[in-house]
Amino acid sequence: MASELDEITVNYEEDGQLLVKELDKEVLTKGAWTTILFRYQDYDRNTGEFSPEKYTIRRYQKREGQYLAKSKFNISSAEQARKIIETLSRWLEQPQA
Repeated sequence: MASELDEITVNYEEDGQLLVKELDKEVLTKGAWTTILFRYQDYDRNTGEFSPEKYTIRRYQKREGQYLAKSKFNISSAEQARKIIETLSRWLEQPQA
């Protein structure tokens, strides 16, 4: 668990091997509920190489001074990320109801 935003990461190691490598992160919202968008890569044990970039949106709740992971949504490909961007861009251009 992390007590500061800077400490939150998706990096994951097992037996000294980095299996999830964080490339970047953007804090989207702060407060009692914090939302962070991460850019990362998974390690493929068969090839010994990292995957193409992936993205995940994670929500954390701060309780008793610690950030607790509460939910996540994984964006599994650049194509899926583009579709999300295109859809949100189109919706944001529409007049508010």
